[in-house]
Amino acid sequence: MSTYVISDIHGCYEKYRQMLDRIHFSDDDTLFVLGDVVDRGPQPVKVLQDMMCRPNVVPLIGNHELMALTCLKFLTTEITEETIEHLESDTLQILLEWVGEGGQSTMDGFSGLSFEERKELTEYLGEFSLYEEVSVNGKEYLLVHAGLGNFSTEKPIEEYTLEEMLFDRPDYSRVYFPDRYLVTGHTPTRNIRNHTNPDSIYQANNHIAIDCGCVFGGRLGAVCLEDGREFYV
Repeated sequence: MSTYVISDIHGCYEKYRQMLDRIHFSDDDTLFVLGDVVDRGPQPVKVLQDMMCRPNVVPLIGNHELMALTCLKFLTTEITEETIEHLESDTLQILLEWVGEGGQSTMDGFSGLSFEERKELTEYLGEFSLYEEVSVNGKEYLLVHAGLGNFSTEKPIEEYTLEEMLFDRPDYSRVYFPDRYLVTGHTPTRNIRNHTNPDSIYQANNHIAIDCGCVFGGRLGAVCLEDGREFYV
């Protein structure tokens, strides 16, 4: 029985399935996915459909799911003159930004689904957690997509905004919690200053950063929380 964490799959279905084989993922294990499953890569909907079938996969929302959820909800709405008239400028702006940030592959996969499949997928995305607190072998972990913007030791986790948790990047040179580990994706590890092994998992200062840039020519990384082992595809 093992606990694994991966992040930023970005539609790389083949790498995702290879990773499940690599870690010998079984029904007794738990896999936390720290967001950005969708967009950019070729098969984001296929990744989501596989995750949906696995009750021991725990998804967290990333900034790309946040954008996609707004847009996909609109795309499941019947297009009529009335809905077009009531299309808010904010929704249109998000649609344009989403496509600009790689949402086309998600939109393409979504458009090939039946109405019921679209509804089911949208409901699944809406159930993603914002963060998870996990205890493994006496060690405490806080799992979140991006980080804790405007961090303060006095600030309860419930008071962080979506912007602070899904977009803001941590200061990896700083120890946020002396008694637990902050596990994040979002920032490709090749962009972490003083990280000497690009596209590998960063473990230092009670941070574990696991976005190894798989959709940018890097690797998909996974870490086992029981023993810190790292796995790559």
